[in-house]
Amino acid sequence: MFEQYFEARGWPCERVAEGELLGSAGGSWSQYELRVVWRPDDNVLQFLAFPDVKVAAEKRAAVYEALGLINEQMWLGHFELWSGAGIIAFRHAHLVDPGGQVTLQEAETIAEAALEECERFYPVFQFVLWGGKSPTEAISAALIDTHGEA
Repeated sequence: MFEQYFEARGWPCERVAEGELLGSAGGSWSQYELRVVWRPDDNVLQFLAFPDVKVAAEKRAAVYEALGLINEQMWLGHFELWSGAGIIAFRHAHLVDPGGQVTLQEAETIAEAALEECERFYPVFQFVLWGGKSPTEAISAALIDTHGEA
């Protein structure tokens, strides 16, 4: 279903292994690598989205603090820092019935929610990494409510 959904959206994708799909989607802030991994032993589908953000060693403490503040506000999935590669990842695990079927609607909901959260919080990472803001300042600056568009 994810492969069909990605193709319907015009997002390039390919199967990279049995039960693993790799895709790409453009957003307002970044190009996102998308990865879907099926774990049949656990009946878990894992959806990952990677914004194009690299975290230098000297900024990791601030990013970990920002991740804690961000994850407090999440309903679906969470962000994490992969310390070995220094990259930010959004991860959501979805339990699937024993038949292993995900509907097209579920695939759409999971993918769109992941991209929405990546887009919503990308500015926080920018403010912390390049804007010189503390994690608290970055959250406040990034999550202002706007009315309409300019």
